[in-house]
Amino acid sequence: MKKGVRFQELLPFVLYFIIYILWFQWLEERHVRSYQIIHVFVDDYIPFCELFVIPYFLWFLYVPAAVLYAASHSREEYVRCALFLCTGMTVFLLISTFFPNIQHLRPAKMPRDNVFARLVLLLQKVDTPTNLWPSIHVYNSIGAHLAISRCLSGRNTEQGASFRKWLRAGSFLLCISIILATMFLKQHSVFDVITAFILAGAMYSVLYRNDRITLQRQRRSSRRRVRA
Repeated sequence: MKKGVRFQELLPFVLYFIIYILWFQWLEERHVRSYQIIHVFVDDYIPFCELFVIPYFLWFLYVPAAVLYAASHSREEYVRCALFLCTGMTVFLLISTFFPNIQHLRPAKMPRDNVFARLVLLLQKVDTPTNLWPSIHVYNSIGAHLAISRCLSGRNTEQGASFRKWLRAGSFLLCISIILATMFLKQHSVFDVITAFILAGAMYSVLYRNDRITLQRQRRSSRRRVRA
């Protein structure tokens, strides 16, 4: 595995994240006359389950941990991960800006009174049912798991093979749990989840399957050799 990135190489991603937070906060607070309602018939058949608030909140640790893990193991995987996440978040911000959307899936009253239901109520107070499409919880979870899996796959030594296997499995289970949580907590419509997968598939094709980063690096190297 190639050497990880230097601290200063993390700054562009950190700066982008700050811009993302400020833009998203503006979207949440701005006055919108009309919203596009997001709803598909499958949403009506998915029950509410407050237990999924646990993986939903773990997302806020999972994605930064994946970015730092990629950064510490491989510069190329960090760049791919950062581009994957930033592109998806930018698409989300643009859609939310020009096509305001909303959902009416949240239960009017919690069906049960327990610590998990209270956490869901807390979540709903700070997260309005607007600006949903595509689901960034889903999209970034996919990106996080891709980054972790590729970093683990790049380490071919037998030492720690069992740990890497369990880490990859744990990442996959957490990723799936977060995706399910968006629907079981009624934070997102199935439509938001499907579109997040479509966007993730498109970015996977560009950054991983076709390996645009490696191709660009090879082209730059070829130009340098020609000039020399």
